[in-house]
Amino acid sequence: MHSHFVRFFMVLLIALAVSGALKSHAEPLAEAEVQKVQRIIAMQLAAFAEDDAEGAFETATPAVQQAMGTSTRFLALVRGAYPMVYRPRSVTFHKPEQDDGTVLQLLEITDRDSKSWLALFKLERQPDATWRISGCAVSENRWLST
Repeated sequence: MHSHFVRFFMVLLIALAVSGALKSHAEPLAEAEVQKVQRIIAMQLAAFAEDDAEGAFETATPAVQQAMGTSTRFLALVRGAYPMVYRPRSVTFHKPEQDDGTVLQLLEITDRDSKSWLALFKLERQPDATWRISGCAVSENRWLST
């Protein structure tokens, strides 16, 4: 099952790269929505910091929740595959971009070993107008890594 999710995130990474190439279709996001998007990511990161599997799981879309099955499995995946997201030393948010009901939010993350990473979170607007995280692709920030 783990390899299925690794493939999912690799496909997401490629899709996000393609969407970046199509940036001309992106629209600016209202400041109130920027705050909501960044708040949900901050909530997930805070839940990871406290090993709060349920809290982290609640920030994911229903589709991700269904695919993962349990909050414990979700936390284990992030802890094992994305330690820089699970326990960042520092996080810097960049300006998010919106395209057709989804938002891409870029973060610069420094891990506990002072290595720099770029994390691209994809969020989807839910029927109740809240935002939930549907994926995250992480790559080493080769320009800033020490």
